[in-house]
Amino acid sequence: MTAHEIDYRIYGEEMQFVEIELDPQEGVVAEAGSFMMMDDGIKMETIFGDGSEKDTGFLGKILGAGKRILTGESLFMTAFYNNLTGKKNVSFASPYPGKIIPIDLTEFGGKFICQKDAFLCAAKGVSVGIEFSKKLGRGLFGGEGFIMQKLEGDGMAFVHAGGTMAKKELKVGETLRVDTGCIVGFDQTVNYDIEFVGGIKNTVFGGEGLFFAKLEGPGTVFVQSLPFSRLAGRVLASAPRGGGKSKGEGSILGGIGDLLDGDNNF
Repeated sequence: MTAHEIDYRIYGEEMQFVEIELDPQEGVVAEAGSFMMMDDGIKMETIFGDGSEKDTGFLGKILGAGKRILTGESLFMTAFYNNLTGKKNVSFASPYPGKIIPIDLTEFGGKFICQKDAFLCAAKGVSVGIEFSKKLGRGLFGGEGFIMQKLEGDGMAFVHAGGTMAKKELKVGETLRVDTGCIVGFDQTVNYDIEFVGGIKNTVFGGEGLFFAKLEGPGTVFVQSLPFSRLAGRVLASAPRGGGKSKGEGSILGGIGDLLDGDNNF
């Protein structure tokens, strides 16, 4: 498997986007909805699965696309090709505040495992598949599900982390306990399992869930401070209810405070 060799540049701080420079005949694949902009002359094509050479033939493409249903993703991905003679740029944006992480798969032994919603785009030729957990506990209690995505190949891939990203290098036997939703991804040498929090008070009143993700080295782990599920939960909790009235955030006067500060909810 030989992926296209692409150059890139990441822009921004909180709401980042990655600009991919495509030489003639180079291409990049991306999740549907991540496209931002592209130069004139780039051809866009909707494809089954990831369009890698791994899924050859009609049946292979159907199976490759069908696997994506299990991760909650679309059957289709979008490919962008530079069919002209000069260099062309195409850009992809992060879906919510956070960081875009470039992953050189050659530095991870040709395989990187990530959360199912972390993948953003990759060089044409990188295979985007699914990684099944071999342990029942992960599937039942893993929080984000026992199915994760795996990126395979020898090219560049880009994943997204919400909030601030932390990169941890674990030594042999070194362990890291993480909230299951805060995992962005890790390389194939890391052992991943689920561990019970323990303790009656922690279980009933802790508010942090019943299980941790236990990651054991050696290998590299990427952790995010703001998973999308946590962000969505905060937004839903603060959404107006009961006729669309707000909570009067930041003021003990509530609705009266809204009148004083000019927020009339028109």
